[in-house]
Amino acid sequence: MRISKKVLWLGAMCVGFWNSPVKAIIPQEKLAFEPDTLETIAQAEESLLPYLPEVEEIGATPAISQELLRERFAKLEKSIPLTYHKSSHEFVEYFIYKKTQFTKTMMEKMPLYFPLFEKTLQKHGLPTELKYLSMIESGLNPTVISHARAGGLWQFMPATGREFGLYQDKYIDERFEPVKATEAACLYLKQLYRIFGDWELALASYNTGPGNVKRAMRRSQGTTFWTIYNVLPRETRSYVPQYVAMNYMMNYGNDHGIFPENTEFLIPNDTIHVNGYIDLATFCKRSNIDFAELIKLNPQITKTSLPDQTRDFVLKVPSMQFTYLVSNRSTIMDSCTRRYLPTGVMVARVDSTATDSLGNVSAFPYALVSNSQEQTDDLEEDDHEEVVERSKTKRSSHTVRRGENLMSIAKRYRVTVSELKRWNHIRRSNIRKGQRLVIYKDVKAARPNVRVASASFKQAEQIEQPVKRNDRHTRKRYHTVQKGDTLWIISQRYGLEISQLKKRNKIRGNAIKPGQKLIIST
Repeated sequence: MRISKKVLWLGAMCVGFWNSPVKAIIPQEKLAFEPDTLETIAQAEESLLPYLPEVEEIGATPAISQELLRERFAKLEKSIPLTYHKSSHEFVEYFIYKKTQFTKTMMEKMPLYFPLFEKTLQKHGLPTELKYLSMIESGLNPTVISHARAGGLWQFMPATGREFGLYQDKYIDERFEPVKATEAACLYLKQLYRIFGDWELALASYNTGPGNVKRAMRRSQGTTFWTIYNVLPRETRSYVPQYVAMNYMMNYGNDHGIFPENTEFLIPNDTIHVNGYIDLATFCKRSNIDFAELIKLNPQITKTSLPDQTRDFVLKVPSMQFTYLVSNRSTIMDSCTRRYLPTGVMVARVDSTATDSLGNVSAFPYALVSNSQEQTDDLEEDDHEEVVERSKTKRSSHTVRRGENLMSIAKRYRVTVSELKRWNHIRRSNIRKGQRLVIYKDVKAARPNVRVASASFKQAEQIEQPVKRNDRHTRKRYHTVQKGDTLWIISQRYGLEISQLKKRNKIRGNAIKPGQKLIIST
């Protein structure tokens, strides 16, 4: 009897499963992402960004007359049409009455970036009024990142940035470097204008991509921005009128009572070439340089240090502190580079093609790491290799447990609380259970020593040139391809033509892969 009951029960269960709807159960994988090195947008700056208004059309009684705007648009118009439209009218009033602070901030930042924009645009034969486009793109913030991960003054997506030669890794993001990003933006804008032959369409495609603009042209049978206006994405419909309004505001803003208060200018600077690891926070502390000022000069740096593999990185430093830096170079570099490096290894040098703020060509030819006394110019090169202790930065993580705080975690890993905050972008001291914290530690490892360089400018310069052997043959120089490298990036770094690079390495196409060794010179 018991057996028959069990059989009936099993049968009922099977019928129930058979009649129930089939539902696939997909396992959910919880992905753990590392915190971004850069913050997207500081809260204080969010209110300054030119977010689009909810309504595109002007009201029944606009504050500014249509006739006045038409007249002034016509006066401002040069190569790029400044077409009057109800949307451009709305944006003028939007920037006057709703975004007054943003307009004022743009006026204050114009002297900081516009000389660079104008010079680069003229170099490429492009209309100089394109300089206003960066205000719409980024609010003239060189390190801003959009929700779509576009970054920099000209808002390049990572892939597009690499396509136009903007190098990106964990430490450097050249989308944030004003000079290189502006150069890339000019190349891109020139390309878009060649495609459409119309500046309004080129601007629209800069925002939404040339493919979307072509698609809108096919759908609407239109050939101009205003004839495809209604089939464009809402953001792109507002993009060109917003550009027109910003052009107007930078020329007629004073007539509406908006004036700059704290005008920004470029900080006078000198340049140093960094080779190898450097702790920038310590460098600033020892050099009496404000760290925020250093980052403002070098916005492409995304961390507080540069790694061991750094080669010929051009670091801008304020000219006011440059003389002190020259006078105390050994002590400064001793504290912010690898202390265990052998005496005399070249770590950083000034750009030998330029003078410093005092007009001296070789005032700071090399920053030498010294573990003992000041080195003289008569140091000789050591021809043999020896094994020395090197340090490698190891990254680890810690999951916060109940009852832990930043002080106890810092003590456990023998780091400081400020370091923990900096590594994990923590502003206050609050942490929560289960939160993952990134921790960096220097781990010593034995490795062959590099050849020690002479302290003299003449001798040290030989390191950069191929060293002559007794058999009159020169030593080949190589470059190991890193992730994100392209032939264009490598050729620019070493001052070569892409054709030269391809010929020396017998490359037919443009494909290279990480780890590949390329001959730079023979």
